[in-house]
Amino acid sequence: MQAMIRRFLPALLSLPFVTVAFAASPDSPDQAAVSSRFEAIRSSPQELSLFMRAFPKGADLHNHLVGAIYAERLLEWAKQDQLCVNPETGAIGPTRCAFGFHTSKDAIPAARIMQDQALYTQTIDAISMRNFVPSPQDRSGHDHFFATFDKFLPATTGHDADMLVDALSQAARDHVTYVELMVSPQLNAVARLGSSYRISRESDIAQAEIRVVPHLNHLVRLAREETDSMERKARATMKCGTSEAAPGCHVAVRYLYQTIRTMPPGMVLAQIAFGYTLATADSRFVGINIVGPEDNPIAMQDYTLHMQMFHTLSERWPKVKLSLHAGELSPGLVAPGGLDNHIRQAVEIAGASRIGHGVDIMQERDPYGLLAEMAKRNILVEINLSSNEQILDIKDNAHPFVTYREHGVPVALSTDDEGVSRITLTDEYLRAAKTYALSYTDLKDLSRMGLEHGFVAGESLWDGTKPFHRAAACADVDAREAEPEGLCRELLAHSQKARLQWDLENQFSQFEHQVATGQPLKN
Repeated sequence: MQAMIRRFLPALLSLPFVTVAFAASPDSPDQAAVSSRFEAIRSSPQELSLFMRAFPKGADLHNHLVGAIYAERLLEWAKQDQLCVNPETGAIGPTRCAFGFHTSKDAIPAARIMQDQALYTQTIDAISMRNFVPSPQDRSGHDHFFATFDKFLPATTGHDADMLVDALSQAARDHVTYVELMVSPQLNAVARLGSSYRISRESDIAQAEIRVVPHLNHLVRLAREETDSMERKARATMKCGTSEAAPGCHVAVRYLYQTIRTMPPGMVLAQIAFGYTLATADSRFVGINIVGPEDNPIAMQDYTLHMQMFHTLSERWPKVKLSLHAGELSPGLVAPGGLDNHIRQAVEIAGASRIGHGVDIMQERDPYGLLAEMAKRNILVEINLSSNEQILDIKDNAHPFVTYREHGVPVALSTDDEGVSRITLTDEYLRAAKTYALSYTDLKDLSRMGLEHGFVAGESLWDGTKPFHRAAACADVDAREAEPEGLCRELLAHSQKARLQWDLENQFSQFEHQVATGQPLKN
């Protein structure tokens, strides 16, 4: 009964599914057999893909909800809402354009686009990275990637719940335990609060903070209501809490409030202050991020100022955690001086607990010193292999994935914008396994590491991660026990994080038993 109660707690804040499995300890014969099987199928794309889809994945910590939606769904919503599409650019318009409305060569109803295979294909390519080829009008993957958002955003209006359903359903297909989705409820209203503030140096931040914070409570209430509505509708669509509950119901979800770095400083400060206030008021919001093209001229010019904003506001709200986009840059994208300090500032000035991307780490001043500092402070890097290739043309051995691991910096694989990139978290695990010759144990540690560094509340199941070693309360408990007794049960009852981590171990037990005994894997 307790398991059922946990499973269907409201607002999608509870636990992923709990399955009784046949367990194997980390050094059991089952794990050894799975490792051998994994090595045997490395050169078999079909078998490796099936294996990796069924492989339990702890967390996706870097996932923009609006970028997680596939273009096909966006066009479905555009058709449903009777919107128009520009057939030349693929841009979806914000106003109704049904068959009965006046249209032009630049505004064709989405319904008509979906009846024309050539236009349909062209539009899918325009609002995603599918089939991208540089052209004089669309010169780089970087430009095309970021341009897609303006083209498809009108189709997302009024579909927050549908987006959440899609994101959680995909996470369930990927066998993901926990996701942190980046969202921005009440963004425009919040940004407007700071439009009149003039901030040009660090000393201006505190004064602007004093002015803006008293005006945030009303917007916090609206943001919470907006999130309540999104989750309530999503749960209804997925039939959560019923015998017909969709798999997405069992994926645990939290949110990062994402602020936009390409606005004037006053508007950025208002967003950041709102993020701290919202995270303090609503436990579903477990941290803050800052997003947008890092090479944007405003983002580059104000980068240090933004980090100082985080530093100042963290002094007021020290318990709010930060996962910051930093180092999503490559040589040639910006001037050399723009590559040598962003990750360090995110770590040392802002106080980030996690770094998103971190691609230009070796361009930083004293990179080895920074790597050592990140390892010592246990700062995780969210690795987005596909988007780093698509946006920055950084891939394979040019990517610092191996460098971070060699220097003891924790890393986890994530999707970034899986709909735009046309990938899944399974694809990222496959890519990492094939590119960097990772072992099954390496992949398992990556899966655990993502969940270990999630901002979900509570003590960890692990008292060490190099290697992973369980806390004393659960050290001798068989992972096949979905509901352990004694001290381990108490730990899981009082810690959301430990509960999720135990469920992941239970899923590993089931997966490894299936592989070791030759049972068919389930997608």
